[in-house]
Amino acid sequence: MLEPNGPLPPEIYWRRRLLAIAALVLALALAIWLAFTVVRGGTPGKKAPRAATSSTATAAKVTGSTTAAAAETPPGTADPSVSKAAAATTNVLASGSPASCADQSLAVKLSVGRPTYKPGEQPVFGIVITNISTASCQRDVGSGLQQVSVQSLDGQHRLWSNTDCDTGGPADVRALAAGQQAAFTLTWSGTTSQPSCAGQRVPVPPGAYAVVAQFGSIRSAPETFNIA
Repeated sequence: MLEPNGPLPPEIYWRRRLLAIAALVLALALAIWLAFTVVRGGTPGKKAPRAATSSTATAAKVTGSTTAAAAETPPGTADPSVSKAAAATTNVLASGSPASCADQSLAVKLSVGRPTYKPGEQPVFGIVITNISTASCQRDVGSGLQQVSVQSLDGQHRLWSNTDCDTGGPADVRALAAGQQAAFTLTWSGTTSQPSCAGQRVPVPPGAYAVVAQFGSIRSAPETFNIA
């Protein structure tokens, strides 16, 4: 029954049968391999947890990045609730000491001890330097940097200045909190003076005068007093 029948030689029929059997075996092996691959890929394994771990790590990384970005948010943000804290932060040096007070962060006020002094008396002036900013700062407020001048009421004639004959004492660095003041007093001899203490110093005649104080580029309002 297995003997090949036909007009061709038997070897040809056997060769065809062997090729058909080989093709069938190859197809069956391929089908078994595909089925095994599909079954293995669909079975729960370690890949799903690995993906979950990766997602968790990614989420943690994003959360950490967001926190770091918030911590690194530079001052000056438009959010009004943190503007004052940001300003205070930028006003502190790396060493922890307050930054130097800029002229525009200070105010200078001068006062006269009495409205009228007799000839020969020595008028007393008060100088108050105030930190008008919203953050702490520091500044050398030594007497050599405070300039007080007595002049005519119209401001055209300068009669005396404390810096003409006195170069001032040592540095006096003060750390001033927001709104804090540094107060000083200065006694005037009642005589004239010139820059570099040139010329002769003579008593100022009776009359009405104005006195002003200057610290850096900031000037106080003039205050008037009398010598009578």
